[in-house]
Amino acid sequence: MDRDLVEQARRGDRAAFTVLVHQVSDSLYAVAFRILRDAGLAEDALQNALILAWRRLPHLRETDRFEAWIHRILVNACYDESRRARQWTANIRLLPVDGPTTPDESAVIADRDELERMFRRLPIDQRAVFVLHHYLGLPLVEIAEMLEIPAGTVRSRLHYATRGLRAALVADAELAVQGGRLA
Repeated sequence: MDRDLVEQARRGDRAAFTVLVHQVSDSLYAVAFRILRDAGLAEDALQNALILAWRRLPHLRETDRFEAWIHRILVNACYDESRRARQWTANIRLLPVDGPTTPDESAVIADRDELERMFRRLPIDQRAVFVLHHYLGLPLVEIAEMLEIPAGTVRSRLHYATRGLRAALVADAELAVQGGRLA
């Protein structure tokens, strides 16, 4: 990240902030989508985060920490969007009516959908830590600094997220085996 660009934006230069937004918006959207698992909610969270970042930018003390700072704002915006959208929403995917043109990949799709359902069951704070660690590859200490929470809390959230996903996978596998015997 260009320190001079961040400094210009801190002083109120809208063009500099626009350049910064163009540099980080794709990455921020990807993180928001992976946390919220919904394109519309991710877009809303990103928009709210960018507005808040523009308002708070003059108060940024360490320009070298701009990316961590804006990721923290984004994660908090994701928490807010998750609270606003607590009700269940259906995700419907339209499938083509024509027959498949490639080999049947329904097992891969079923596995991906199963993992998606399990991931949605995790609390939002566990999802956020899981995404920041496994998608962005951030070390746990950096995530703790970014979210301004203790490192032990980050470790426990990651542990519970991993344990929850693993338990859900095992439970679904056991149900499938039991279902096979009953049929």
